[in-house]
Amino acid sequence: APDQLSAPPATASQSGGCGVAGGRMTDTRRRVKVYTLNEDRQWDDRGTGHVSSCYVERLKGMSLLVRAESDGSLLLESKINPNTAYQKQQDTLIVWSEAENYDLALSFQEKAGCDEIWEKICQVQGKDPSVDITQDLVDESEEERFDDMSSPGLELPSCELSRLEEIAELVASSLPSPLRREKLALALENEGYIKKLLEIFHVCEDLENIEGLHHLYEIIKGIFLLNRTALFEVMFSEECIMDVIGCLEYDPSLSQSRKHREFLTKTAKFKEVIPISDPELKQKIHQTYRVQYIQDMVLPTPSVFEENMLSTLHSFIFFNKVEIVGMLQEDEKFLTDLFAQLTDEATDEEKRQELVNFLKEFCAFSQTLQPQNRDAFFKTLSNMGILPALEVILGMDDAQVRSAATDIFSYLVEYNPSMVREFVMQEAQQNDDDILLINLIIEHMICDTDPELGGAVLLMGLLRTLVDPENMLATANKTEKTEFLGFFYKHCMHVLTAPLLANTTEDKPSKDDFQTAQLLALILELLTFCVEHHTYHIKNYIINKDILRRVLVLMASKHAFLALCALRFKRKIIGLKDEFYNRYIMKSFLFEPVVKAFLNNGSRYNLMNSAIIEMFEFIRVEDIKSLTAHVIENYWKALEDVDYVQTFKGLKLRFEQQRERQDNPKLDSMRSILRNHRYRRDARTLEDEEEMWFNTDEDDMEDGEAVVPPSDKPKNDEDIMDPISKFMERKKLKESEEKEVLLKTNLSGRQSPSFKLSFSSGTKSNLTSQSSASNLPGSPGSPGSPGSPGSPGSVSKSTSQMAAITTKGGLVGLVDYPDDDEEDDEDEDKEETLPLSKKAKLESS
Repeated sequence: APDQLSAPPATASQSGGCGVAGGRMTDTRRRVKVYTLNEDRQWDDRGTGHVSSCYVERLKGMSLLVRAESDGSLLLESKINPNTAYQKQQDTLIVWSEAENYDLALSFQEKAGCDEIWEKICQVQGKDPSVDITQDLVDESEEERFDDMSSPGLELPSCELSRLEEIAELVASSLPSPLRREKLALALENEGYIKKLLEIFHVCEDLENIEGLHHLYEIIKGIFLLNRTALFEVMFSEECIMDVIGCLEYDPSLSQSRKHREFLTKTAKFKEVIPISDPELKQKIHQTYRVQYIQDMVLPTPSVFEENMLSTLHSFIFFNKVEIVGMLQEDEKFLTDLFAQLTDEATDEEKRQELVNFLKEFCAFSQTLQPQNRDAFFKTLSNMGILPALEVILGMDDAQVRSAATDIFSYLVEYNPSMVREFVMQEAQQNDDDILLINLIIEHMICDTDPELGGAVLLMGLLRTLVDPENMLATANKTEKTEFLGFFYKHCMHVLTAPLLANTTEDKPSKDDFQTAQLLALILELLTFCVEHHTYHIKNYIINKDILRRVLVLMASKHAFLALCALRFKRKIIGLKDEFYNRYIMKSFLFEPVVKAFLNNGSRYNLMNSAIIEMFEFIRVEDIKSLTAHVIENYWKALEDVDYVQTFKGLKLRFEQQRERQDNPKLDSMRSILRNHRYRRDARTLEDEEEMWFNTDEDDMEDGEAVVPPSDKPKNDEDIMDPISKFMERKKLKESEEKEVLLKTNLSGRQSPSFKLSFSSGTKSNLTSQSSASNLPGSPGSPGSPGSPGSPGSVSKSTSQMAAITTKGGLVGLVDYPDDDEEDDEDEDKEETLPLSKKAKLESS
């Protein structure tokens, strides 16, 4: 419908319209999109431009012109016809018909521009611009317009062959006016006029009166556009419907009549796969098929003004389908016979195919039901045993039957995946893995004979829905996710991965044809989804079955899309930053296939090149230490010459910094204290930190960053350069002495005794008194970590684990080091210290 047109984007441009004289427009009022209606009743966008109105000599009248904003070419040149019905919709649309089947629309960017052009149209037609349809009122007198509906209606001419033309004109003239349409419909209902017209139709056909048949076509088509259910019930009755279709065969615009009745009676055959005992149901099925045929094939494509006039016809078909589904659903004998024959081994193949096709169409009809009715429908099918029946059907050899069964299965999965999951878990207790419903689905996906794997793509989507935790339920007693995923990985995953494992036994894929590659790509797509959503289930499976190593064999495929699927699978695993995965990758040297593919790709700048670099860049930016060390130690020689990106040199720098910290824990302590706060995790290098350190003015600490009293500042460079030796002496203090010092410090107003942090046993012994904290490097005047209460710990000779406390702008937290694997677990502890540190500051000030 035209009211669904989208407004053009708000972008000012240039106009070449005749109302602008080629100048640049100062606003976007006249900016429009031009649309035409295609044969499928969809609006086609013909371009964006600027509209103007002027007199066109060639067309002998005022016209609408639209020139393209891109090149100034003419998109539209349409004369404003005095008799054409123009319609304004939604304040920014103007719609009209240029010919019988050629509808146009202008969609304005702004209401003001639409109003201007509408005034021009109304001016040419002599209409008031306040109307929305210029030709809506058709010569009705005031008395007729406000005539009481209870008064005698329209008087129809007598139904005779000689007056058919008069009747056709009366129907045509009544359609534009809602009041006259109403009166005409009442007259046709009350006088039984339609049946009389159909009698004349037989006379005209017998006499081969083509002119009369053409008039009858126009009359019957006009009656359809009256949009009255009562008239449809007469026209679609068993005795009238074929004659109505006959009238619509004689379209005046066609040189020859159509043979619709011949198709419906001779070509189209009604197949009654299960005998239907209810005559009313059978008649309703026949009627619905024929009315659907009229709508789709017989009636001409309605124009933009006729679109809404057939809404009652759509509703008639819709409610007929609802009735059919309801009547079949209530017929228990019918459904019982249907499922019994479906699963009976004695049923011949042709009969079974008809039964499955019927069930498929039955499910398709159910899509028209309201949600509550659809619930009842699928519940009925479930109770009748549709899932066990599908299991039997999918195990058969007939490809067409299996295809239809797959479509039925898709309806069930989309409607209620939990119902399907519950069924397959129950059947697993009774049946072998080979005949489980999900495994049959996986096997059909693997064995899809379509070169484009259309069926396999559909089935993969269904499997993805079934294993998606987002639509799994959780109750007080059980969790569907835990139960179903446990079942799936135990009974089904080996079937899904079988083609992958069979094809990756060597260093390169054993089969590398296009269809196999497509199938493996689909399997990898599902496995990647599992990595993202299934956590420990898929992790155990990948590590125990060495799946990643097998997947990376596909990096050697000649099909780039498959190699990229394998790389994406690994990238998803690395993205989890899970040390279990990382250790598995390092132990099996699983970067080797990736590096090999990178080197084989050479200097080509393509998706493979970019994807591999992005993976290494992720490792560098996220500072995944174990993988950084593994890559540099094992593959640096192969990668050191790559200089068009800094990724690998950056990795090497990360590695060297990491090794330096391990070799020199004292330096590690100083660098850690320099961090702004523990939440900063960027890719800043060591040099950046040092530059920040040495360029900072001591005056910066006057902003309230430092909590250490001025009297505790170190007096000379020796105190700065030799803090560790002095600090280590404090380690020998007894716990009682530490408490005493802390107490004294608190009494002097320099520290809050309520400041508490929990440490591991190895770190707790490293905490010392405030006096020793004052001698630490960088505690005074450091922008990164000025001294704070209880800060920092000393280094133990037996371990590199350290702890320090930083403050910046009132934020207090533990500074951990890049090799601390449990940083995220301590967030809450650090945040709890914030208000207490502020209290300490206030007391010391």
